[in-house]
Amino acid sequence: MNEERVLALAGLFQACALAQQLANEGTCDEATMEASVASVFRIDAPSVVGVYGNISGLRLGLRSLIAQLDESDRDMSVTKMVVTVMRLERSLSRRPELLGKLQQGIVAAQRQVEHFGQGSTQVIGRLAELYASTLSTLKPRVMVSGNPQQLQQAAVVEKVRANLLAAVRSAVLWRQVGGRQWQLLLYRRQCGMLARGLLTGATLDNR
Repeated sequence: MNEERVLALAGLFQACALAQQLANEGTCDEATMEASVASVFRIDAPSVVGVYGNISGLRLGLRSLIAQLDESDRDMSVTKMVVTVMRLERSLSRRPELLGKLQQGIVAAQRQVEHFGQGSTQVIGRLAELYASTLSTLKPRVMVSGNPQQLQQAAVVEKVRANLLAAVRSAVLWRQVGGRQWQLLLYRRQCGMLARGLLTGATLDNR
Protein backbone atom coordinates (compact mmCIF):
# COMPACT_ATOMS: atom_id res chain seq x y z
CA MET A 1 0.00 0.00 0.00
CA ASN A 2 1.34 3.46 -0.86
CA GLU A 3 0.21 7.08 -0.58
CA GLU A 4 -1.14 7.19 -4.14
CA ARG A 5 -3.45 4.24 -3.50
CA VAL A 6 -4.58 5.66 -0.18
CA LEU A 7 -5.45 8.99 -1.85
CA ALA A 8 -7.42 7.29 -4.64
CA LEU A 9 -9.23 5.23 -2.00
CA ALA A 10 -9.94 8.38 0.03
CA GLY A 11 -11.41 9.92 -3.15
CA LEU A 12 -13.70 6.92 -3.52
CA PHE A 13 -14.79 7.00 0.15
CA GLN A 14 -15.35 10.74 -0.02
CA ALA A 15 -17.64 10.64 -3.05
CA CYS A 16 -19.67 7.80 -1.48
CA ALA A 17 -19.85 9.61 1.88
CA LEU A 18 -21.12 12.74 0.10
CA ALA A 19 -23.75 10.73 -1.79
CA GLN A 20 -24.91 9.18 1.50
CA GLN A 21 -24.98 12.55 3.26
CA LEU A 22 -27.09 14.05 0.46
CA ALA A 23 -29.47 11.08 0.56
CA ASN A 24 -29.95 11.51 4.31
CA GLU A 25 -29.88 15.28 4.75
CA GLY A 26 -30.28 16.81 1.29
CA THR A 27 -27.10 18.86 1.76
CA CYS A 28 -23.35 18.33 1.96
CA ASP A 29 -20.22 20.46 2.21
CA GLU A 30 -20.03 22.32 -1.10
CA ALA A 31 -16.23 22.75 -1.16
CA THR A 32 -15.72 19.02 -0.53
CA MET A 33 -18.18 18.11 -3.26
CA GLU A 34 -16.41 20.51 -5.61
CA ALA A 35 -13.11 18.69 -5.03
CA SER A 36 -14.79 15.35 -5.77
CA VAL A 37 -16.64 16.52 -8.89
CA ALA A 38 -13.50 18.26 -10.21
CA SER A 39 -11.75 14.87 -10.28
CA VAL A 40 -14.14 13.72 -13.03
CA PHE A 41 -12.69 16.33 -15.39
CA ARG A 42 -9.01 15.86 -14.51
CA ILE A 43 -8.38 12.89 -16.78
CA ASP A 44 -4.76 13.80 -17.57
CA ALA A 45 -3.62 15.08 -14.17
CA PRO A 46 0.14 14.63 -13.67
CA SER A 47 -0.30 13.00 -10.25
CA VAL A 48 -2.93 11.40 -8.03
CA VAL A 49 -3.00 14.50 -5.80
CA GLY A 50 -3.49 16.58 -8.94
CA VAL A 51 -6.72 14.73 -9.70
CA TYR A 52 -8.26 16.20 -6.52
CA GLY A 53 -6.51 19.58 -6.59
CA ASN A 54 -4.78 19.11 -3.22
CA ILE A 55 -4.81 16.79 -0.22
CA SER A 56 -6.96 19.11 1.89
CA GLY A 57 -9.77 18.58 -0.62
CA LEU A 58 -9.83 14.93 0.49
CA ARG A 59 -10.15 15.41 4.26
CA LEU A 60 -13.64 13.92 4.44
CA GLY A 61 -12.50 10.91 2.40
CA LEU A 62 -9.45 10.33 4.59
CA ARG A 63 -11.60 10.55 7.74
CA SER A 64 -14.16 8.10 6.26
CA LEU A 65 -11.40 5.70 5.28
CA ILE A 66 -9.82 5.82 8.77
CA ALA A 67 -13.23 5.22 10.39
CA GLN A 68 -13.79 2.23 8.12
CA LEU A 69 -10.39 0.72 8.93
CA ASP A 70 -10.79 1.32 12.67
CA GLU A 71 -14.22 -0.31 12.69
CA SER A 72 -15.08 2.04 15.56
CA ASP A 73 -17.52 4.47 14.00
CA ARG A 74 -17.69 3.25 10.44
CA ASP A 75 -20.76 3.85 8.32
CA MET A 76 -21.73 0.52 6.80
CA SER A 77 -23.91 2.14 4.13
CA VAL A 78 -20.85 4.03 2.82
CA THR A 79 -18.68 0.90 2.99
CA LYS A 80 -21.23 -1.12 1.00
CA MET A 81 -21.42 1.65 -1.57
CA VAL A 82 -17.61 1.69 -1.94
CA VAL A 83 -17.49 -2.08 -2.53
CA THR A 84 -20.33 -1.87 -5.08
CA VAL A 85 -18.58 0.99 -6.93
CA MET A 86 -15.38 -1.10 -7.09
CA ARG A 87 -17.36 -3.94 -8.68
CA LEU A 88 -19.11 -1.50 -11.02
CA GLU A 89 -15.73 -0.21 -12.20
CA ARG A 90 -14.77 -3.77 -13.12
CA SER A 91 -18.00 -4.12 -15.15
CA LEU A 92 -17.26 -0.83 -16.90
CA SER A 93 -13.72 -1.95 -17.82
CA ARG A 94 -15.25 -4.84 -19.79
CA ARG A 95 -17.46 -2.48 -21.81
CA PRO A 96 -15.20 -0.30 -23.99
CA GLU A 97 -18.13 1.18 -25.96
CA LEU A 98 -19.74 2.40 -22.71
CA LEU A 99 -16.42 3.75 -21.50
CA GLY A 100 -16.15 5.70 -24.77
CA LYS A 101 -19.65 7.11 -24.31
CA LEU A 102 -18.74 8.13 -20.77
CA GLN A 103 -15.56 9.90 -21.91
CA GLN A 104 -17.43 11.77 -24.67
CA GLY A 105 -20.04 12.85 -22.12
CA ILE A 106 -17.35 14.17 -19.78
CA VAL A 107 -15.77 16.20 -22.60
CA ALA A 108 -19.21 17.68 -23.40
CA ALA A 109 -19.78 18.49 -19.72
CA GLN A 110 -16.34 20.13 -19.59
CA ARG A 111 -17.54 22.65 -22.19
CA GLN A 112 -20.44 23.50 -19.88
CA VAL A 113 -18.01 23.98 -16.99
CA GLU A 114 -16.24 26.66 -19.01
CA HIS A 115 -19.57 28.34 -19.66
CA PHE A 116 -21.52 27.98 -16.38
CA GLY A 117 -18.93 27.01 -13.75
CA GLN A 118 -18.25 23.62 -12.23
CA GLY A 119 -20.73 23.75 -9.35
CA SER A 120 -23.59 25.02 -11.53
CA THR A 121 -26.90 23.16 -11.69
CA GLN A 122 -26.35 22.74 -15.45
CA VAL A 123 -23.06 20.88 -14.99
CA ILE A 124 -24.28 18.77 -12.06
CA GLY A 125 -27.41 17.92 -14.07
CA ARG A 126 -25.33 16.94 -17.08
CA LEU A 127 -23.08 14.65 -15.00
CA ALA A 128 -26.12 13.08 -13.32
CA GLU A 129 -27.68 12.41 -16.72
CA LEU A 130 -24.42 10.89 -17.92
CA TYR A 131 -24.29 8.58 -14.89
CA ALA A 132 -27.91 7.50 -15.46
CA SER A 133 -27.41 6.76 -19.17
CA THR A 134 -24.15 4.82 -18.77
CA LEU A 135 -23.19 3.47 -15.35
CA SER A 136 -26.78 2.93 -14.18
CA THR A 137 -27.25 0.42 -16.99
CA LEU A 138 -24.52 -1.88 -15.61
CA LYS A 139 -24.63 -4.47 -12.87
CA PRO A 140 -24.20 -4.19 -9.94
CA ARG A 141 -26.30 -1.05 -9.51
CA VAL A 142 -25.31 1.27 -6.70
CA MET A 143 -28.23 1.48 -4.30
CA VAL A 144 -28.43 4.65 -2.24
CA SER A 145 -30.91 4.62 0.61
CA GLY A 146 -31.71 7.62 2.76
CA ASN A 147 -34.50 10.00 3.66
CA PRO A 148 -37.35 9.45 1.15
CA GLN A 149 -38.24 13.16 1.30
CA GLN A 150 -34.73 14.11 0.16
CA LEU A 151 -34.56 11.40 -2.49
CA GLN A 152 -37.77 12.71 -4.07
CA GLN A 153 -36.09 16.01 -4.86
CA ALA A 154 -34.60 16.12 -8.34
CA ALA A 155 -31.76 18.47 -7.35
CA VAL A 156 -30.66 16.12 -4.54
CA VAL A 157 -30.80 13.05 -6.80
CA GLU A 158 -28.69 14.88 -9.41
CA LYS A 159 -26.03 15.68 -6.81
CA VAL A 160 -26.05 12.07 -5.57
CA ARG A 161 -25.49 10.81 -9.13
CA ALA A 162 -22.74 13.35 -9.82
CA ASN A 163 -20.95 12.11 -6.69
CA LEU A 164 -21.38 8.49 -7.76
CA LEU A 165 -19.76 9.39 -11.08
CA ALA A 166 -16.87 10.90 -9.08
CA ALA A 167 -16.74 7.68 -7.03
CA VAL A 168 -16.30 5.60 -10.18
CA ARG A 169 -13.59 8.04 -11.34
CA SER A 170 -11.69 7.36 -8.10
CA ALA A 171 -12.24 3.60 -8.46
CA VAL A 172 -10.69 3.76 -11.96
CA LEU A 173 -7.77 5.75 -10.52
CA TRP A 174 -7.34 3.26 -7.64
CA ARG A 175 -7.11 0.44 -10.17
CA GLN A 176 -4.64 2.44 -12.35
CA VAL A 177 -2.22 2.92 -9.45
CA GLY A 178 -2.30 -0.80 -8.64
CA GLY A 179 -5.09 -0.87 -6.06
CA ARG A 180 -6.89 -4.19 -5.47
CA GLN A 181 -9.71 -4.99 -3.07
CA TRP A 182 -7.77 -7.69 -1.18
CA GLN A 183 -5.13 -5.11 -0.23
CA LEU A 184 -7.67 -3.48 2.07
CA LEU A 185 -7.73 -6.66 4.17
CA LEU A 186 -4.04 -7.43 3.95
CA TYR A 187 -2.64 -3.95 4.48
CA ARG A 188 -5.32 -2.57 6.77
CA ARG A 189 -2.94 -1.18 9.42
CA GLN A 190 -0.52 0.28 6.89
CA CYS A 191 -3.39 1.89 5.00
CA GLY A 192 -4.74 3.43 8.23
CA MET A 193 -1.32 4.80 9.18
CA LEU A 194 -0.78 6.37 5.75
CA ALA A 195 -4.29 7.88 5.80
CA ARG A 196 -3.67 9.37 9.26
CA GLY A 197 -0.35 10.83 8.15
CA LEU A 198 -1.95 12.40 5.07
CA LEU A 199 -4.83 13.80 7.10
CA THR A 200 -2.47 15.30 9.68
CA GLY A 201 -0.36 16.86 6.92
CA ALA A 202 -3.44 18.29 5.20
CA THR A 203 -4.71 19.75 8.46
CA LEU A 204 -1.35 21.23 9.51
CA ASP A 205 -0.32 22.97 6.34
CA ASN A 206 -3.69 23.11 4.60
CA ARG A 207 -2.08 21.71 1.47
